[in-house]
Amino acid sequence: MSITNEQKEEIKRIIRDTIRKKLLNYKPETDSMPFHYRLLGRDRMALFSFIHSLNTAFGTSIFEPVAEIVASSKFQKVIRQFEIGDIITEKAQIEIMHIINELASGRSDPDKKKEIEIIRKVCKQGKINKLKTVKADIFVMDQYSSVHLFDIKTAKPNISSFKDFKKTLLEWVAIYLYRYPDSYTDIQIQM
Repeated sequence: MSITNEQKEEIKRIIRDTIRKKLLNYKPETDSMPFHYRLLGRDRMALFSFIHSLNTAFGTSIFEPVAEIVASSKFQKVIRQFEIGDIITEKAQIEIMHIINELASGRSDPDKKKEIEIIRKVCKQGKINKLKTVKADIFVMDQYSSVHLFDIKTAKPNISSFKDFKKTLLEWVAIYLYRYPDSYTDIQIQM
């Protein structure tokens, strides 16, 4: 099922309104960049600053609403800025760090299904900890009750940031599975 003309118009409106709002309300973060100004010129730096600000605004102002519109035609349940929860077990945290260390050292390759099953086995074991984590940008559930959590990024992360994102995604799995241990959870990251 493709998106409807009504959805296309809504997407156009979101993009148009976001860019207009940014043009009307834009204020540079800093005016103190003497090295950059001398090297590249004040006008180029102003343009770069505006484009960078626009890219940042695209995440919550465009990408998330558009993802919600597109997903709503395919999924039973769609929630933006989904609160995953805050309970994780110590055993799950230990397994997450083990998975991250194995990936970082090259001793294992990424295998999402295997990683989820490892976490599922320990999601209720050990001391309970409270963990403050970021919200999922988009939560979707299909007709089979498969859950997908998305973290939308506007720029490709560097390797150290990617390790942090992977850890966050695995924590999402552990937190979600603590509440719903029998659910099929497919954590996604979209960049």
